[in-house]
Amino acid sequence: MPKIGMEPIRRKALIDATIGEVGRVGSLDVTVGQIAKRAGMSSGLAHHYFGGKEQIFLAAMREILTRFGAHVRAELEQAQTPMQRLNGIVAASFHADNFAPEVVAAWLTFYVQAQKSPDARRLLRIYARRLHSNLVFNLRPLSARADHIAQGMASIIDGFYLRHALQDGVPDRKAMQALVMEYLELQLAQEARPSVPLASG
Repeated sequence: MPKIGMEPIRRKALIDATIGEVGRVGSLDVTVGQIAKRAGMSSGLAHHYFGGKEQIFLAAMREILTRFGAHVRAELEQAQTPMQRLNGIVAASFHADNFAPEVVAAWLTFYVQAQKSPDARRLLRIYARRLHSNLVFNLRPLSARADHIAQGMASIIDGFYLRHALQDGVPDRKAMQALVMEYLELQLAQEARPSVPLASG
């Protein structure tokens, strides 16, 4: 069996520590030293592996997005129809791993960081494009307004993350998922409803 080197283990420890520290503070107002201490290593080693604090945080967000992508793929593998796949994408968005308090805090920090960091903005756009394209692909067999509905669904999902970050208590993830699907069903029903011609005077 091949021996795992220390670098991947240390990188993962630093990424997990970054998510934990950002979650504890609620912002990126943490130091590399605090992250390194939580990971059980020196700040010099943290700088060696990632560079500065922003690079470590971006690596942490890439890890969060990788986990999210894995949840989406797992859901899609079990789905057969476009509606089932859409439900799976929404279910992955509200997976328990993605709604851990420290992960939600990282997301909120990520939105803020994207306003001033080109690298963070680029990564956020990649996430947004992937979510949008997945939704649109599965909406097209159901609606001529796939792009419009996808925008609405993504906005509701992001809005729930922002609300949860600013509220106390554990979110009802199933209820949130149901609300997004209810929006989808209302949009599809509205499109299917025959238009009534205006009565002539």
